[in-house]
Amino acid sequence: MLTSNGYVLSSGRLGRLSEVPQRERGDREALRVRLERDGYLFLRGLLDPVEVMAFRLYYFERTGVADAHGVPQVVDPGELRRVLFGEVVPGAQYQAFCAQPALRSWYEWFLGGEAFLHRRKIIRHIAPGEAGIGTATQAHYDLVYLREGTDQVLSAWIPLGDCPVSLGGLTYLEGSHHRVLREEAAGTLKRPAASITADLPGLAEEYDSRWLVADYAAGDVVIHTAHTVHAALDNVSSSMRLSTDIRYQLASTSIDPRWQSHWHDQDGL
Repeated sequence: MLTSNGYVLSSGRLGRLSEVPQRERGDREALRVRLERDGYLFLRGLLDPVEVMAFRLYYFERTGVADAHGVPQVVDPGELRRVLFGEVVPGAQYQAFCAQPALRSWYEWFLGGEAFLHRRKIIRHIAPGEAGIGTATQAHYDLVYLREGTDQVLSAWIPLGDCPVSLGGLTYLEGSHHRVLREEAAGTLKRPAASITADLPGLAEEYDSRWLVADYAAGDVVIHTAHTVHAALDNVSSSMRLSTDIRYQLASTSIDPRWQSHWHDQDGL
C-alpha cells in the first residue's frame, strides 16, 4: 500500500515510470521528443553511485540525522538547522556534487549551450513514519515557484542512495504537463498554485491519470519540465530517505532572481 501525506493511492491509478532506453541515451532529438511527450526523462545510472554514496555519507555525518546505514538518529533541532543551512547547503561539497561534470555536461549537451545552475538547491531527508498532511512533498509543478524567469527550467530529482518505493521517492502524474501547459496558455487556472494538493488520489481522478512510481538506485536521475506535476510518497521503510532537487537552464535565457540565494526553509519560496 502506497501513501502520500497519509492518502492511500489507488492501485488502479498507479503505473511505472518509464526508463529512457539505452538506444536513446545518446540521441538528443529522441530525448527531446520523449521529454515533450512524457514531461520527464528517467535516466538510470547517469551519475557515479560511488560519488552519490560519498555525498550521502557526508550529509549524514555532518547533520547526524542518520548513521552510515541510514538508520535515523535523534538530533537537536536547533543544531540541525544551524548545520544544514549554515554549513551543508552553502558548502563546497554540495555545490561540487550538484555541478559535477556528469550532470553539468549532460545538461549542456541536452540544452545545446552553456548551462546555468540555480543557487537555490534543495536537499531533503525524510524519516520513516512521517505521515499526514504536510510531511511529504505535495503535488505541484515547479513553474508555480519560478515565474520570474524562463519556463524552460529543467529540474533534476536525485535520490541520494537506493530509494525503493517504500522509502518514499518522487512520483509523477502521467501526462499532467499537457493539461498544465493548456491551462497556463489559456489563463484558466484559478490561482497560480491551484494544482498544489496533498490529495494525490483526488488529483489522479481529476486528471483521469495515474501516478508513476519507480524503485530508484544510487546514480539515477529524473529530469522533469517546469509543467510536470509531481509529489513524494510517504516513507514506510525503516531507513532515512535522502534526496536533492536542483534546477538547470540555458544561461542565455531569463533567470528568476529569487532563486539565486541558497535554499532556506524560511526563504518564502
